Amino acid sequence: MDFLTLNQEAAAETEEKKSRFLAYVVPITSFEARLESLRAAHPKANHHVTASRRIHANNQIAESAKDDGEPSGTSGMPVLKLLIGRNMIDVGAIVVRYFGGTKLGTGGLARAYPGAVKAALDAAELLPWSRIVRVTLKVSFARASDLEVLITKQPLTVTDRRFTEEGALIDVEGPEQAVASLSDFRA
Repeated sequence: MDFLTLNQEAAAETEEKKSRFLAYVVPITSFEARLESLRAAHPKANHHVTASRRIHANNQIAESAKDDGEPSGTSGMPVLKLLIGRNMIDVGAIVVRYFGGTKLGTGGLARAYPGAVKAALDAAELLPWSRIVRVTLKVSFARASDLEVLITKQPLTVTDRRFTEEGALIDVEGPEQAVASLSDFRA
C-alpha cells in the first residue's frame, strides 16, 4: 500500500446549519504545536477535534482520534477513518468548530467533521510518503566534490560536514530511497 503525506499545512472552512468548521491538515511533526496555537487563536471555539496517523521506525502505525466534548465517536473517529481511507500517514487533522445554534445530531456531526477535513485535503498538495532517514556518508577528499554534486541532485539536506585525515564525513537527511542511491558512500 502506498501512503500519502504532505509537507505543508492546508486549510479549509465549511459551514453546516450555521456552525463553522475550520479544518487544518498538518505534517505530524508540527501537529502538537499547531493544535496549541489554534487553541490560543480560537479560545471561544466550542471544540478542537483532532485525528492523527503516524508511522514508527518499526512500521507500526499509531492512530489517535479525540472528540473534544462532542458526543463520543461522532467527530474524531470519522476524521480518522477519512485519513485511513485516503492512505494518509504522518499527518494530523484539527477541526475548530464554532457552534451556530442548531444541533446537528450524531449523523450530522459524523458528516460535517470529515467533510471539513476532506475540503482541507482537497486543497493540500499530497505527496507520496517516504520514510525520512539520517545517515553519515564517508568520502575521500578526491571524490568529495563528486558526492556533493550527487547530493544536490537528490531531495536531501546536509545536516553536518566533518573533515578527517582520510576525507570527509557528511551527514544527510532525506527520503529513504534518495539516501539509498548513495549507498556506495555509507560510513
